[in-house]
Amino acid sequence: MTADQFVKALIDEGVSVKEYKDWRNHNRNHKGAWGPVNGVVIHHTAGSNSLNLCYDGDDDLPGPLCHTYLHKDGTAYMLANGRANHAGTFAQNAVDAAVSESATHPRPDAAEPVDGNSRFYGIEIENLGNGKDPFPDVQYKAAVKWASAICRFHGWTADSVIGHKEGTRRKIDPAFDMNQFRKDVAAQLGQKPQPEPEKPTPPAPRPDVPPFPGTYYFRPGAKNAYVTQLGRQLIKRGYGRFYRVGAGPQWTASDRAAVRAFQEDQGWSGTGADGYPGPQTWKRLFS
Repeated sequence: MTADQFVKALIDEGVSVKEYKDWRNHNRNHKGAWGPVNGVVIHHTAGSNSLNLCYDGDDDLPGPLCHTYLHKDGTAYMLANGRANHAGTFAQNAVDAAVSESATHPRPDAAEPVDGNSRFYGIEIENLGNGKDPFPDVQYKAAVKWASAICRFHGWTADSVIGHKEGTRRKIDPAFDMNQFRKDVAAQLGQKPQPEPEKPTPPAPRPDVPPFPGTYYFRPGAKNAYVTQLGRQLIKRGYGRFYRVGAGPQWTASDRAAVRAFQEDQGWSGTGADGYPGPQTWKRLFS
């Protein structure tokens, strides 16, 4: 797929898509072939807030580390157009099963002669991978639609979709049952896709509620005026006990603890009270 075809396929399937940085020119094509493609690989990040890591990679494994990063809220961030460092080497029997669209996906052989990065699309789903961190329904359904969109474009069945753990013995991701995931993809492919409805134009913000700047400004290591603004409002709302020296521009554990306490006081729990401000937290806090 071209970049335009990839985005269109996802949107047509009902996936909420965001194009991230220079993803259309971001790939590892200079290190090897991209294609012919034979299927889709599902991963989990085994971390949190992994968007930038998936785009940039690190010294040991340069990015992009996947074609798409899937946020907890179901947003699919496009990170690569071409070859990506997501699969590594794969067992021949695992690749053969995907290519032949076999209903049986065997335990991968120990030998791994196939360059999986050249043959498969890859998605990284944000999840700790510890069996305790949930995959929210909106995130899981987005992953199903993401895989279905690629299969629909290429004319593949759901058996072209494998987990990273099904391509190699080195990995355990994703932390959910791939047979059930393939069933869900098959069900999605069996129905006419419903594109995501157009979002209504939001009402004009109240003059006394500053517009939410975005989650980017409240990530670990962030330092900006929005963090100070958030901290001052938390202190004003009665959460000053979490701050020893007052609000400042550096995002710290104190800010997250105060945000979490505020979220819990709204009756939220789970991912709704993770200590990171989103649009609803911001609106409630400043209203």
